[in-house]
Amino acid sequence: MTKKQDEVKSTEKKSQEKVVKATKTTTKKAPAKKTTNKKEEIKEERDIVLENSEKEANIVKEEKREENPVKSAIELLLIIAAIIVIIVFFPNTVIWNIVVLLLILTALIFVHEFGHFIIGKLCGVHIYEFALGMGPKVLGFKRKNDPTEYNLRALPIGGYCSLAGEEGEDDSSLPKDKFMCNKGKLKRVAILVAGVTMNFITAFLLLFFISFIWGSNEQASYIGYVEADSPAAKAGVSVGDKIIECNGYKVSTWDKLSVITSLKGNNDYYEYVIRHKDGKEEKYKIIPDEYVVLDDENIKITEEHTLDKIIEEKKLNKDEVVTSKLIGIGAETEIKHGFMNALDYAYKKFGSLVSTLFLILGSLFTGKLGLDALSGPVGMYTVVNTVAAYGLSNILYLAAYLSINLGIINILPFPAFDGGRVLFIGIEAITGKKVDPKIEGYFHTIGFMLIMLLMLYITWHDIVTLFF
Repeated sequence: MTKKQDEVKSTEKKSQEKVVKATKTTTKKAPAKKTTNKKEEIKEERDIVLENSEKEANIVKEEKREENPVKSAIELLLIIAAIIVIIVFFPNTVIWNIVVLLLILTALIFVHEFGHFIIGKLCGVHIYEFALGMGPKVLGFKRKNDPTEYNLRALPIGGYCSLAGEEGEDDSSLPKDKFMCNKGKLKRVAILVAGVTMNFITAFLLLFFISFIWGSNEQASYIGYVEADSPAAKAGVSVGDKIIECNGYKVSTWDKLSVITSLKGNNDYYEYVIRHKDGKEEKYKIIPDEYVVLDDENIKITEEHTLDKIIEEKKLNKDEVVTSKLIGIGAETEIKHGFMNALDYAYKKFGSLVSTLFLILGSLFTGKLGLDALSGPVGMYTVVNTVAAYGLSNILYLAAYLSINLGIINILPFPAFDGGRVLFIGIEAITGKKVDPKIEGYFHTIGFMLIMLLMLYITWHDIVTLFF
């Protein structure tokens, strides 16, 4: 052995000792290879040294990122205190709306990730970390006989679940049966859809809670009132009738009816199929009238009662006046209470919102709805600003709606979504072999980029709509 080789060996040994000290684990030695070429032997030993040095550098970087937990804990407490102060002392302000929106999204994302976590555990997948929040680690612990690290991170925004083998075997120290990618197809699908399932369960429970505490009205498309001198009244529609079809779409709830009437069409009238109280069904073609829409009433615009006169009478701000074409009907307004009513409301409302969201997605693809019908973070901020004025029940309803929305979007068979990953498992089931992880990764990357481009467009549209 030459002096130069001795130096290389010594350097390697020192580097390995540093790595052992930093990680409290033993660095694996490269398998010995038979070689007669001295230059190749020296090159191989140098490669080992470089590899160990790189590992040591990565460990140091990680330690720097997570050092000073006291500082991170103080930052977290300050953030929590700021959130409490904003919610208690600055209601219905710009910053209040932003904080409430972030808290809703954080809770929904955390619930989604918890679904992946709990089913991943049940399926025997190794989970590196389950975290609440993002950014530097503040607090962390491990349970006895549980390799998962449970962390609280400094920024209270969302959370994540890091499963082994999401994109292939990523840790040579783990047994192969601990990787998600090596589990059976049904187990992988169960882990992927668990997040969506948790979002749906959360939405159902929120809807039940809303109805149980505050009560709820009828969800079916029964006509609760008909405005005098409205197009519906003139056509012969009466209270107690039920709308069962509108513009060729089957209707069972007011949620779906409201979306159908907003779809693009070439006609200036609506076609309804209405079932009267005596069971007789009748078709109507009703041309809507223009109304000024207020919080507590709708005022019909006529030649005698013009928009300007209404603005003057009601002392309205002309720039904030909302007008809409209506036929003059509405839902029942009677509020019902009780456990069974809450259960019935949650079931019907959940089904109605799911059906409505799928209708919206289908209409986007067919062009009956434009992309301007979608909302990004800025658009959601304006929604929070609107619903917050009506109390806690409306904020919880918004959370339920967004939870269903998050679940449906994630289950779509599009790359980068959970549904896109399920799609590749379906391809595997059909072809009998797994898709190359690199190819699948490319698809997910492209899908993610397209989603980001769409979000940028929607956000820009929201900003233009809000400020210009």
